[in-house]
Amino acid sequence: MSTNKVNKVVLAYSGGLDTSVILKWLEDEYGCEVVTFTADIGQGEEVEPARAKAQAMGIKEIYIEDLREEFARDYVFPMFRANAIYEGEYLLGTSIARPLIAKRLVEIAKETGADAISHGATGKGNDQVRFELGAYALMPDVKIIAPWREWDLLSREKLMKYAADHGIDVDFAKAGKKSPYSMDANLLHISYEGDILEDPWNEPEEDMWRWTVSPEKAPDQPTYVELTYEKGDIVAIDGKAMSASEVMEYLNKVGGENGVGRDDIVENRFVGMKSRGCYETPAGTIMLKAHRAMESLTLDREAAHLKDELMPRYAKMIYNGFWWSPEREALQALIDQTQEVVNGVVRVKLYKGNVIVVGRKSKSNSLFDEAIATFDDDQGAYDQKDAEGFIKLNALRLRVAARKRD
Repeated sequence: MSTNKVNKVVLAYSGGLDTSVILKWLEDEYGCEVVTFTADIGQGEEVEPARAKAQAMGIKEIYIEDLREEFARDYVFPMFRANAIYEGEYLLGTSIARPLIAKRLVEIAKETGADAISHGATGKGNDQVRFELGAYALMPDVKIIAPWREWDLLSREKLMKYAADHGIDVDFAKAGKKSPYSMDANLLHISYEGDILEDPWNEPEEDMWRWTVSPEKAPDQPTYVELTYEKGDIVAIDGKAMSASEVMEYLNKVGGENGVGRDDIVENRFVGMKSRGCYETPAGTIMLKAHRAMESLTLDREAAHLKDELMPRYAKMIYNGFWWSPEREALQALIDQTQEVVNGVVRVKLYKGNVIVVGRKSKSNSLFDEAIATFDDDQGAYDQKDAEGFIKLNALRLRVAARKRD
């Protein structure tokens, strides 16, 4: 038994093999009471059975919570106001879910008088960092127990034997048919790692994908969608008002039907290694493209360029687990201020894996002036003679340097 005294611990609990073993291991190793917390953030699986499993293991305090709307409204939407994308490709689907789970873990710890929290993230990945940085930012003295960094149950066979030896109720028939991939799902995405994907040369098997049809099998006719924006957030689709989570659920469905959102990436983990992962992010792929189109019409040039310069820093903060850091909050305030004018409608065409912007308009905030931009006679709206002095002033340093070389 651990010599570090823990009276009560809040466990992020799914009810699956890993966290069921962790539950029992915590009781045995630390001699403590366990509180379970199960969050529905849109993973597409029923979470209520976790209650029965926890009760069967003698757990008295069980939290089952639907956090889909909070996740979409307070985490995903603010991130998409920044057009955040990590290393040019990853839409941060796993990363953005962790701060919310960490927040609820520490809130429940405070509510129940627990002095520790625990999670099932491995010692090789990013999630351990994200959970724990978030927890420490919100509850500085909390004790964190990460069983994968302590125990020797480092294979699925050992976990299943532990479950059998300790009378843990696991559907072993189902467990034996478990997907070979390590998967994580929420409203924003589903990710796949492991098995044949560990060789970056191997193409993913078609039956791995769960949310999207292949572009080859997508409909031969395009689907048009109109997205209404208010202050940088989608508030309606095709004229119908929707909540943040409803927006994402709808776009995941229509995007997936049109083969939108597949990605295959080798990324740099915060812990130092490269990792190959495949992702399905239909809603996020549409949201990123459409939001940039809305900004292109309404956002001042230098404000837009400043956002683009800051975005990689912002994305890295989220990827590395610094959602609750002062620098992320400062950047968010700047980003949100720019979004005051991002209002209007974007029309996109979804076709065989592609998201094509085909229209954008804003009655209140469009900076597009047709009288100036036209190729026809602009009736004096723009004096083309002004361009000569503008060009010469910008060329001055180039001309001086060129003379020095001659």
